[in-house]
Amino acid sequence: MITKKRVLKNKILTYSLTHHKSLFSNADQKEYFYIQTSEHPYISEPYRAESYAIEFLRKGSIIMQTGLEKKVVHAPALITLGPSVIRSFSKNDDEILIDIIFFKPHFFLENQTNVFFLAQYDFFENHHSHLSQLAKTDENKFERIFNLIKEASENRYKNQASILRSYLYILIYEIDAIQEQKSIIETHNPLFEQFKELLFKDFLNFRTVQHYADKLNVSRKYLSEVIKKHSGKTASDWISEMVILEAKVLLQHKKMSINQISDLLHFTDQSAFGRFFKNYEGISPLEYRKKQND
Repeated sequence: MITKKRVLKNKILTYSLTHHKSLFSNADQKEYFYIQTSEHPYISEPYRAESYAIEFLRKGSIIMQTGLEKKVVHAPALITLGPSVIRSFSKNDDEILIDIIFFKPHFFLENQTNVFFLAQYDFFENHHSHLSQLAKTDENKFERIFNLIKEASENRYKNQASILRSYLYILIYEIDAIQEQKSIIETHNPLFEQFKELLFKDFLNFRTVQHYADKLNVSRKYLSEVIKKHSGKTASDWISEMVILEAKVLLQHKKMSINQISDLLHFTDQSAFGRFFKNYEGISPLEYRKKQND
């Protein structure tokens, strides 16, 4: 596990704030970055980021995948992403308008005594809560907030960082209020949600449905039936696809050998990993890696 933590710090696997800025402009802020754009840099390969991101889609639609869940996001909507989230984006609409503010954790927490402040808001890390579709009244509210962020970002105020930090607090509190209302209205199967939460924690070490059934105190058959009913995929598919997603992220790290990735994902050997990957992707891990260089 120590090896994994070291690897994930590499910029190829985890986009730095500097890299994100280079996709949009040459802004010189070091700890945060705001942009309003009509040209989203669609990145179809899965990746992580070192910064938090709050995105306000004002116009159009995009396709977003976080973890194993792919969604078409239609404006008006908010997207909230924490650093550990594996995400990718693809085009769905020719015309979009989106505001994005990226910020490093220590920038936001500079004057915050509670270092776990961001962690208490699960919409940054919970795959079910990244997307908030907005009603008209909420759309108007977030338009006003992001207009203020845009103004503060474009004008070189002496206390620009403090002003933007204050707006971030407002954003987080307002998003939390929407999420709270959303949880009251929507109903979800608790077992399915518990399975997904457990899967994101255990998939590297455990790949049998029986493990998750035992952990959740239900039979393997019952767990499989619930997962299939609520997602259209089997529990085994969820487990395998989570491993494949992690493998794709690791294969972007050119300095790691296929054998090292195989070990990290706890396969018995490189051949077993190769067969597993090819069974789901139709190509070998090496072919997938080469494809990224085309």
